[in-house]
Amino acid sequence: MLQRAKELAARFDDAVELHIDRVRGHRTVDRVMYGASELGDWSLIWHLIGSGQALLPGRSPASAVRLSAFLGVESVVVNMGVKRLFRRRRPVWQGVDPRPHRLRTPRTSSFPSGHASSAFTAAGILAARGDPLWPLYYGVAAVVATSRVYVRIHHPTDVVAGALLGAGMAAVANKVWAS
Repeated sequence: MLQRAKELAARFDDAVELHIDRVRGHRTVDRVMYGASELGDWSLIWHLIGSGQALLPGRSPASAVRLSAFLGVESVVVNMGVKRLFRRRRPVWQGVDPRPHRLRTPRTSSFPSGHASSAFTAAGILAARGDPLWPLYYGVAAVVATSRVYVRIHHPTDVVAGALLGAGMAAVANKVWAS
């Protein structure tokens, strides 16, 4: 059964990579995806969005602190916990030339994607309580998560697992936050 799951995951990864290969190397798409990947490092984009949201009228600056605290917990759980359970190698850059933009390459396991996990944790927390910008948060999360496949730092299944893990962590954070 485990072998069958691995085969299905490999087929899914190959199919997604084939589609992404059709746009990989396009100058504008490269800039967006490499930029999104870099902004996802250390959850920078989410700390910036949370801080900006906290400055809006009627919002509490404490909400940015809570978001950052939950993202810190998410990072420890994923990077120091879950990733250590898996030893998946990262995809190999297959371009003839080096990557078109500089990129930090993590040394941890590829599975699950920490960028996807933090993106969907943050989007879920930011979108809570009926925020009208919730589609924007999830859109940014999807771009950050997808960027990791685009720049060949993660396999597609790493990103799916990270997104699911992040959505679950956001649900827990929102329950804790509400109490």
